[in-house]
Amino acid sequence: MTDQRNAPEAAPTPPASATQGSRVVFLGTKGGPRITLDAANPSNVLVVNGTPFVIDCGAGVSRQLVRAGVPIPSIKYIFVTHHHSDHNLEYGNLFYNAWVGGLSTPIHAFGPPALEAMTKSFWQLNQFDVDIRIEDEGRPDPRPLLIVKDVVSDGLVLETQDVRVTAFRTPHPPITENFAYKFETPHGTIVFSSDTNYNPKLATFARGADVLVHECLYLPAVDRLVAKTRNGATLKKHLIDSHTSTEDVGRIAAAAEVKTLVLNHFVPGDDPLVSDDDWTEGVKKHYAGKVIVAKDLMELMLPG
Repeated sequence: MTDQRNAPEAAPTPPASATQGSRVVFLGTKGGPRITLDAANPSNVLVVNGTPFVIDCGAGVSRQLVRAGVPIPSIKYIFVTHHHSDHNLEYGNLFYNAWVGGLSTPIHAFGPPALEAMTKSFWQLNQFDVDIRIEDEGRPDPRPLLIVKDVVSDGLVLETQDVRVTAFRTPHPPITENFAYKFETPHGTIVFSSDTNYNPKLATFARGADVLVHECLYLPAVDRLVAKTRNGATLKKHLIDSHTSTEDVGRIAAAAEVKTLVLNHFVPGDDPLVSDDDWTEGVKKHYAGKVIVAKDLMELMLPG
């Protein structure tokens, strides 16, 4: 099979900037912490009437935002789904890059417990650099500009004039402090599943959404991956226990009656033998709606 996900002719064009409407850009679509040339690690940005909301901060998130045409200092909100490194590794660095890029307004960050503690550790780690740049370059103190809140339960996380964000805990063994997020905007509702094993209750949370962005696992490619991995047996158990197969993703989308399903956070995300048809075949056994195979920097407008 040819590698349809990463073929050069399929590479999307970075979106033009917009101040009205709601659009999501899939900044990084490869699940897992390994760095590859073909796809970036997990991160997304939802832009609602010009306000960017970043969801997850995998390696390369800052560069991907630049490539997507979203100025880093324009970020207003950051959401972390869980504390695996491919989702939080560049959380602090993203804020730092916004600061050195001219940030002058606060960024509010939300994530599972330990995000507040992690933020304090980040400032300790970078204290010398931050202090010397304040003194030597005349920059404002960045620490008051990062306002952090741990998400400790399901329910409302944030409500602005344009957006209502709710959280839903979903299992990602062995991690239990792991949240899917629903964004209700004037132009439609979009749900990000986070990493999760098969969880029928997620369909209730996503019921009737315009867009469901769901992680997915392709079992034949997992077998190829673990065959060349030293800790293969342990890794395979983790992947199967903590992610959702393509067929089960189809079951979730069908039960939720979502209008569009976007497959994202591919596990594994760098197997050249896996085609778009492979990712969608199992899904389509159960879900008859529109299915999109996300690629880095792909843009999707919400219908409103």
